[in-house]
Amino acid sequence: MNHLNCISKISILSILILQFFLSGCDEPDPETTVSYTIPEQPEMATGYTPKPGWETTEFAVAAANPLATDAGYQIVKAGGSAVDAAIAVQMVLTLVEPQSSGIGGGAFLLHWNGTDIHAYNGRETAPSGADENLFLDEDGEPLSFSDAVHSGLSVGVPGTIAMLKSAHDQHGVLPWADLFKSAITLAEEGFSLSPRLQNQLVQDDRLPDDEIARALYYDEDGEAHPVGYNLRNPALAEILRNVANEGISAFYSGAVAESIVERIQNHSRPGPMTVKDIEAYPAQNFETQAICTPWKEYEICGFPPPSSGHIAIMQMLGVMEHLERPAEALQDTVPSADWLHQYLEAAKLAFADRNRYIADPAFVDPPGESWESLLDDGYLEERAALIGETSMGEADPGEPALVKARHGIQPLQPDKGTSHISINDRDGNAVSMTTTIEQGFGSRIMSDGGTGLPGGFHLNNELTDFSRTPVDEDGRVIANRVEPEKRPRSSMSPTLVFGKDNGNLIASLGSPGGAAIIHYTAKAIVGMLDWELNAQEAIDLPNFANYNGPSVLEYGRFPDEILDALKARGHEITLQDLTSGLQAIQRTADGYFGGADPRREGVVMGD
Repeated sequence: MNHLNCISKISILSILILQFFLSGCDEPDPETTVSYTIPEQPEMATGYTPKPGWETTEFAVAAANPLATDAGYQIVKAGGSAVDAAIAVQMVLTLVEPQSSGIGGGAFLLHWNGTDIHAYNGRETAPSGADENLFLDEDGEPLSFSDAVHSGLSVGVPGTIAMLKSAHDQHGVLPWADLFKSAITLAEEGFSLSPRLQNQLVQDDRLPDDEIARALYYDEDGEAHPVGYNLRNPALAEILRNVANEGISAFYSGAVAESIVERIQNHSRPGPMTVKDIEAYPAQNFETQAICTPWKEYEICGFPPPSSGHIAIMQMLGVMEHLERPAEALQDTVPSADWLHQYLEAAKLAFADRNRYIADPAFVDPPGESWESLLDDGYLEERAALIGETSMGEADPGEPALVKARHGIQPLQPDKGTSHISINDRDGNAVSMTTTIEQGFGSRIMSDGGTGLPGGFHLNNELTDFSRTPVDEDGRVIANRVEPEKRPRSSMSPTLVFGKDNGNLIASLGSPGGAAIIHYTAKAIVGMLDWELNAQEAIDLPNFANYNGPSVLEYGRFPDEILDALKARGHEITLQDLTSGLQAIQRTADGYFGGADPRREGVVMGD
């Protein structure tokens, strides 16, 4: 079987989208600056919609919404780099997928220039006036997660625009201003409200509490605008125009910064952010060192802390390398019970370590003075020995590098939202970027940037990724507690895969999904690299997760015999929707093969 062939069953929707891709857009005259043409917007559906997978020869762009993908496509067609395209994609996502990411949030970006990997950290920071008691009430008890999220307390200083400008300064080809044209045009002229965004507007009972959001997304009766409604956002168009023409100072100072602070401080539960906090953010060095870990015949590269993603993924995969491989790992298109047992137990071990050790490295030292201690082969072999024939229930954290842990264990907290972008340009450069405002619609606070126009952008609730309590039940301080100017721990897992022997780029991938990002990304890695599936087939596999407790399996995707076999081994199983949003691009002998998650609106485009 040739796994690089498109899957045969393509829905009517997929055919329409494919026709949209193949129609392309008018190529701009290379002697002129970038122009932007709004593409025809194909009808989209909610739920699980099969995607065909896409073969391209010269370049590929994968993003979570067809309009965002098209914006990146047009930039590469105009001669832009992968970073140029990622910026255009992100600006459009701010408009068309505002529930997941945007200029009011943060992002991690990995870039490959054919020789070197560059990692850019645009994670939000806690304001200078925040401390470990930020989420405690007057009695010293933690606020409920909902109360913490829906408040000014939860908003971190946004990092996406400043980080992208830093990446563009080093890897951009087209002028900065040209990269905003698509988003500005769509914000001014409007775009068709998609089923996914409309459904989330209907389901979110806290978003209408914000007067800016209510006026933008809802009618006079408080009903969300219908699918297909032409949604305009004049305030966002004006903000992006100013950033395009004046640079990032138009966001990190002046009217926009003042508006952000005004909205936070005048909330019913205000936060401590000041204009000085926002003004100070761009002065930092955004580049950090990626972590690259060998696995089988590959080198898998991801983000270091404050992301927990790469370390957790490679701990799970590394632990499983020390276990006897199941006779059958994949039954048709479903992981076997034997393989799932090993994976779910390995996940418990990885998440136990994650909840004790991972935090902002500017504030917390890694065990043994190196994060690599958590990936040491001897340590992983020791951890693998804890996995038996039945479920261990809940795992305890290990002690890598023979260092006794000083930190407490952070309890699991909900987190979701987020979006992922993968791009390979004509020159072989690659971007894997995961971007977020945390919860759907973030803190449910919008800013119009001081424009006085309708609309604007959503402010993140990233600070609820910190532990809401500074100490655990035993009184030990938690590594990921709130501290001034600290970055909260993240699960974002942008990933680049290379051949171990030749160093050639093999794949770019990542996903949204909160803590489940780790599992979604691991699933795709295993599917593509170990089970020899193409990107689309790997993405299509059913989802599964464990956060060091009960196991969660995707509803309706696993046969009873697998569920029964796991329960017989002592696993506590919960079935629920696991709405990943994986995007992946593989390098092939003829170019690229891209996949997009059938659970969301994402697509791949390229020539």
